Amino acid sequence: MTGLGSSCGACRFLRRKCTSECVFAPYFCYDQAATHFSAVHKVFGASNVSKLLLHLPVQHRSDAALTMSYEAIARMRDPIYGCVSQIFALQQQVTFC
Repeated sequence: MTGLGSSCGACRFLRRKCTSECVFAPYFCYDQAATHFSAVHKVFGASNVSKLLLHLPVQHRSDAALTMSYEAIARMRDPIYGCVSQIFALQQQVTFC
């Protein structure tokens, strides 16, 4: 829960009540719901992301949520290569310099 009774972005996207034990609340604020969590949900599924976050130590969850968000957005842009296409583009820039 993000404070003052408002739902986190993930719970608003999923249209459910956000509780104080919500695993998504610290990592998906309301502002990110439209882009970040929707991409994560479409690519990985909310249940899988929830399970993954719960199995990680608390100190690594923020990095994992950020990485999943980045990977999901890259996968939405390029369904075949995902973020690997960005790596290839950067490698080509380095070799041509």
